[in-house]
Amino acid sequence: MDTERAAPDVVAAPPKAATIYDVARLAGVSHQTVSRYLKGYEGIRPATRERVEQALKTLDYRMNMAARSLATRRSNRVAALVHDIVQVGPSKTAQGASSGASEAGYVLDFISLDFRDREAIDAALDLVNRQDLAGVIALSTTDDMSAAFAATDFRMPAYIVPEDEDDDDLASDDPHTVHGHGMKVSVDHLVELGHRRFFYIAGPTGWSSARNREAAYHFALEHHGITSLGRAEGDWSPASGHRAAHDAAVHTDATALLVANDQMALGAMLALEEAGKRVPDDVSVVGFDDIPEAPFFRPPLTTVHQDFDLQGRIAFGRLLQLIDGPGAYAEPPNIPELVVRRSTAAAQRG
Repeated sequence: MDTERAAPDVVAAPPKAATIYDVARLAGVSHQTVSRYLKGYEGIRPATRERVEQALKTLDYRMNMAARSLATRRSNRVAALVHDIVQVGPSKTAQGASSGASEAGYVLDFISLDFRDREAIDAALDLVNRQDLAGVIALSTTDDMSAAFAATDFRMPAYIVPEDEDDDDLASDDPHTVHGHGMKVSVDHLVELGHRRFFYIAGPTGWSSARNREAAYHFALEHHGITSLGRAEGDWSPASGHRAAHDAAVHTDATALLVANDQMALGAMLALEEAGKRVPDDVSVVGFDDIPEAPFFRPPLTTVHQDFDLQGRIAFGRLLQLIDGPGAYAEPPNIPELVVRRSTAAAQRG
């Protein structure tokens, strides 16, 4: 007796997901440009950005990414690539990103990188690319880290947190740039107090934030027709600020000292006191960041307040837009403010 065999079900192969190379060909750009767009870089020309966005939409690129994630029970894990986490800014920014992720239903894993060891960085980034992650936030503040992140073709949505490059706009008085607006209000405050002799203590030149703050300082002085009496460089630590301030105290008759962060300002004020300079009677001092200890310096420090928690939340929000689309996050304004305390006073001499 013949037994009929049922014909096996024919399962059609799923359509091949679009790649960044497909998107690049359709948009008429390089795959590196597509990669930079997906990483959140801001410096892409509007016309190019529009072509990339249209190609992504035409090829249904994001939907294919979502389909691949759903096939593996879409991950709710996000990686935050961090370095030099002992510094106040990077630490508090990372904490803010973690809070934003938690509120959106994601788990944020921190991966600490040693920016001095490029081989270890590349190995860690390769390992990250092998993980089942919804996305990556890369907290970059040094040139070496920015170069490593820019050279990585992340296999998941990735947002590279500025500073990713130096930008002339950061030396403007745009209220939406932390460095430009922060330095403007600092210099304006001191000029209103009658100061005309300025000295600057900069952060390390390997940090783009340090370069941008210094550029903004000079831009703000030029607005008032003032030339800086000089500068010294520190490494963000109080000890380096203490060393650097001797140049201001001994070699100039500056009445206003601007410092690139509060920790260096702490060391600088001690150096001024040791040199017989009273703060603020002889020299007014302004810091940057408004760390929790700033109100308890002696005297309490006038400084630019940065909302690091908000910056971290914004970073995660921008990543969420790459994961779920532009409507996934409404970004709040982030405008730095000058907090005036007792380390600044009217100039005693013009």
